[in-house]
Amino acid sequence: MKLYLVQHAKSKPKEDDPRRSLSPEGYEDIKRIAGFAQQYLSINIQQIIHSTKPRAKQTAEVLARHLNPIQGLQEDENLEPLTAPEIWRTRIHEMKKNVLIVGHLPHLSKLTSLLLRKIDYKIISFKMGGILCLEKENMDWVIRWKIDPDMVP
Repeated sequence: MKLYLVQHAKSKPKEDDPRRSLSPEGYEDIKRIAGFAQQYLSINIQQIIHSTKPRAKQTAEVLARHLNPIQGLQEDENLEPLTAPEIWRTRIHEMKKNVLIVGHLPHLSKLTSLLLRKIDYKIISFKMGGILCLEKENMDWVIRWKIDPDMVP
């Protein structure tokens, strides 16, 4: 099983948009990453799951247009920035399908640490609109690759 974790793309400042929708730069970044992923990374996912925040949903929608998840998009309130990551660690361990999760910091960082068995230790830096690929080998998770918007022309 593969798990893809994505921090939402860049959003507008709260002063300009209290809902914090994606900024024009954020849209461009995630479209570029999604196109690159579609063409070069062979991402095969069953579903994209995202938080309830507009910036995560919009990021997920762009990714879905390129990656065509078989079961589409699903919104989940347990992917909010401050939600306890243990909820998702349990869900992920029960999953058998490849999924992509679009969420926020610090939740994604803490979830990654839990999956890699490094509790409360920052394993990796997420960048807005970047994709981290983890893969389950036997009972352990390993980092396969990571790509960020500044790596894609």
